[in-house]
Amino acid sequence: MKPKNTICLWFDKDAEAAARFYAATFPNSEVTAVHRAPSDYPGGKQGDVLTVDFTVLGVPCLGLNGGPEFKHSEAFSFQVATDDQAETDRYWNAIVGNGGQESQCGWCRDRWGLSWQITPRVLTDALAAGGAEAKRAFEAMMPMRKIDVATIEEARRG
Repeated sequence: MKPKNTICLWFDKDAEAAARFYAATFPNSEVTAVHRAPSDYPGGKQGDVLTVDFTVLGVPCLGLNGGPEFKHSEAFSFQVATDDQAETDRYWNAIVGNGGQESQCGWCRDRWGLSWQITPRVLTDALAAGGAEAKRAFEAMMPMRKIDVATIEEARRG
């Protein structure tokens, strides 16, 4: 049964490649269906991939091959909570190392332009703690690209 709410992500023409990359990169992720055009249409032909049903970390998504008109921006991002440096590194390196781009404070962008926040739980826990602990963790995070768990843990301790 199709979920009641699905995130629709607009791609130029490579929704299937993106969905397959996400399925291979993240646990609890898979491509569940690929829907092709039943006939020719403006900007495409019969058999072209129109939409792809997939999940990313259990979140239902639809990849729509809508053409080059709309681009992804940081206004939408996937935030992935990680448990340790190894998991943080694995996701960060998969995204950045496959045509993606680093940004600041744990953010990166994949080769299709989608933004990802690869966020160790130690950072969100520190910020939620408030007070001096949150201030130290926040100040330690600000100059980082990929989050360094050991540095955040040290900042939490003061």
